[in-house]
Amino acid sequence: MQVRVYLILLFAFVNQVVMAQNDSIWQQKPKLKLSGFLDVFYVYDFNQPQGIERQAFLYNHNRHNEFNLNLGFVKLGLEHSKYRANLALQTGTYANDNYAAEPGLLKNIFEANIGISVNKENNLWLDAGVFASHIGFESAISINNWTITRSILAENSPYFLTGAKLTYNPNEKWEIAGLIVNGWQRIQRLQGNSLPSFGTQINFSPSEKVEFNWSTFNGTDDPDTIRRMRYFNNFYVQFQLTEKFGLITGFDFGAQQRVKGSSTYDLWFSPVIIGQYAINKTWKTAIRAEYYQDETGIIIPTSTPNGFKTTGISLNLDYSPTQNIICRLEGRWLNSRDQIFETKSTLTDNNFIIAASIAIQFSETIKK
Repeated sequence: MQVRVYLILLFAFVNQVVMAQNDSIWQQKPKLKLSGFLDVFYVYDFNQPQGIERQAFLYNHNRHNEFNLNLGFVKLGLEHSKYRANLALQTGTYANDNYAAEPGLLKNIFEANIGISVNKENNLWLDAGVFASHIGFESAISINNWTITRSILAENSPYFLTGAKLTYNPNEKWEIAGLIVNGWQRIQRLQGNSLPSFGTQINFSPSEKVEFNWSTFNGTDDPDTIRRMRYFNNFYVQFQLTEKFGLITGFDFGAQQRVKGSSTYDLWFSPVIIGQYAINKTWKTAIRAEYYQDETGIIIPTSTPNGFKTTGISLNLDYSPTQNIICRLEGRWLNSRDQIFETKSTLTDNNFIIAASIAIQFSETIKK
C-alpha cells in the first residue's frame, strides 16, 4: 500500500511540473536515431568441456570451440529536450543465457523505455521500462569495456532492470538516481513475489580523469512464502592516471537472509582491478585481476565444500582502426578452491581460455 501511495504522489508531482512548462518547447520536433551493435566471437576452452556452454556463472562469450554471435541489436531512439524513448531488439548467446528466466519474446528486448523531463532545467528525469542496470562499470556492449570477457563481478550482478528511475544531475559532476524495479535482473516479476525492489546510485566525477560510483540494490528474488531480503552494494573508481594509462578498481558486497525473517545473513563479495595501457592510437592492452567469494552459493551455487571461491587473471589486446570497430584477443585463467570446472571426463580447479572477437557499432540520425 505504501508503494502505491509513493507512486501516486510521484506521478502527481510529475504532472504538475510538466503542465507548468512552456507548451512551445513540447511542440519542437524530436530527433530519431537508428543505431546497432554486433559482437562475433570465438572461444577455445583448454579444459575441453563436454558441452558447448562453458560455465554456468558466465553469460557472455560462453561457448567452447564455436564461432557465434554474443550480442546483436538494432535500436531506435527518440531524443527531445523534454522527452526520450528507446526500443532495442536483440539476439545472440547473451540474450539466450542472460534472459533465460523471461518468457517468449521478452528475451528479445534489450531496451524498451520512455523518459520525461520533470523540471524546467531538464536535469531531473523520470524513465520507465526496461533499461540498463545502474550497477557496475561493465555493460552488455563489449566495445565499451576494457576486456572481451566480463569480470565475474559483472556477470553475476544485473545487466538490465525493469521499473522506474528518477535521475537528478545538479551539475556536470554529480548524478543521483533512485529506482523501483521488478526484481534482480527481471523483466517479468517473479511469480508469487508481491514486493518491488529498490536501488540507488551516486556518481561523482570531479574531473574528466576521475569517476567515483556507489550503487545499491535492496529487495528480494524470492516469492513471498520464502522471502529472503537481499542487500547489495557496488563500488568502483575509475582513474585516467596518464594520457595512456587508466585504472578501474571495483568491489561488490552483498548480504541475503538465510531464511525468511532471520537475523542471520549469508554474504558474498568480489574485488576487481583492471589496468589499461594505450600503446598508440590503434592498439591497447589491458590486464585484470579478480576474486569472487560466494561460500554459501547465494549467487553461484556449486554444491562443493568451500562454495565458490575463485581467482582470475586476464590479459587483453585490442586493435581498433576506428572508434566504431574493435578486434580483440584475450587469455583468461581462473582458479577455484574446489573442483568446479568441467573437462572431458571429470572436474578440475583450473580453467584457461583464449577468446577472440570482432565488434562493431553504428549510429545515424535519420530525422531532425
